[in-house]
Order: sequence, then structure tokens, then C-alpha cells
Amino acid sequence: MELTEKLVLALPKGRILKEVMPLVNAAGITPEPDFDDPKSRKLEFDTNIENLTIIRVRSFDAATFVAFGAAHLGVVGNDVLQEFGYTDLYTPLDLDIGHCRLSLAMPEEDTGGDPREWSHIRVATKYPNLTRKYYAERGVQAECIKLNGAMELAPRLGLTRRIVDLVSTGSTLKANHLTEVEVLTEITSRLVVNRPAFKTRPKEISFWVDRFRDAVAEKAAS
Repeated sequence: MELTEKLVLALPKGRILKEVMPLVNAAGITPEPDFDDPKSRKLEFDTNIENLTIIRVRSFDAATFVAFGAAHLGVVGNDVLQEFGYTDLYTPLDLDIGHCRLSLAMPEEDTGGDPREWSHIRVATKYPNLTRKYYAERGVQAECIKLNGAMELAPRLGLTRRIVDLVSTGSTLKANHLTEVEVLTEITSRLVVNRPAFKTRPKEISFWVDRFRDAVAEKAAS
């Protein structure tokens, strides 16, 4: 593979990072020791590949870095892809990690009435675009209150009657006396590529897409 200007791989912090690193390593990429040092304040890390660096950012930001060309490849949940709808993101590979779902939930004691009779509802969510679309398809105008965490508090404190949030096991909802009403979308993490970069550097980027594809296949076969 011909080495040119460095490639940047955007990885999300948190739970998904732990799941994706075995695939990153299986693809032949090993970050510098500071990557695993919790005391390190670095944001960009060299790797064993001369022209490849890793940035570690928030999951929503990984999509933005790739979409606007600051990173060339990244790992992003399809919840984020659907929320932002960036046209400059190409998604060649489902990594089969980060399994969860984006769901509508409400208090257990809330009968809610007939949604077909609603014209307006207030919802707490980190995903206003997906939430508005969901309700618009049902003829309901959704007023979305943007929260980035502690979503389960919104119904308890009277902020909203409904929340739309990520659900994995459902234990957090249950602990906060909420019930899952409907799944908006099933979620996995995807390998994404900046489209303009793919056009100008197809050989390099295709090489890494293939390496990740092989890593996913190896994991599935094990």
C-alpha cells in the first residue's frame, strides 16, 4: 500500500471503544501506549502504521469529524447516522458491535390514552430529528426537549411524559419505573468513510475497509 498523507481514524469513547478495539487490533492497528493510559490528556494518537493516527472523541462527534473531512474513517452507530443524515458519509460495513435499540418509553403507571387522538406531545431525547420523524409519521407534532443524559428523570420530574433513549437490557428503565413502548430503530456500530476522501484516496481507504471486513468475518467465525 502506497503511503501518502496520514489517514485519521475516529473512534468513539466509552462502551463502544471497548467493543471495537479487538477489531481495530485484528485489522492490524495498534495505538501508542498513551491510548490506554487513563491519565493521558492526548486526543490524537500515533499507531504502528506510519501514516495512520487515531482520534478518540464522543460518539456523536465521530460522525461529524468524518462527515466534514477532519477524519477519513470512523466508527459510528447507525442511530447517529440516522439522526444527522450526513450526505458525505459512506457506510461500507456493519461491524456487528454496539447492539442496542432506540426506544420510546413512558412511566409504568401512565396509560397514555390513544396516540391517534394526540396532536402534540413533549418528549425528552438526545435524538430530536429521529423523534420528530417518528411522531410526524403518526400525525403528531413532537416538541423535543434535548437532553444528553439522565433521560429517565424527565417523566419523574414532570419535564415530559415520554422519552426516546438508547436501551440495551432495559434495566435502567425498569429501575426508574419506565416501560418500553416501541422500538424506533435497532442499532449497531458501522465503519464510515468520508466520501470525498474515498474518491481521492480509494486504494488506501479500500485497504482498511477490507482489513476491517476480514476482522469482522474472523470474529463471526470464532
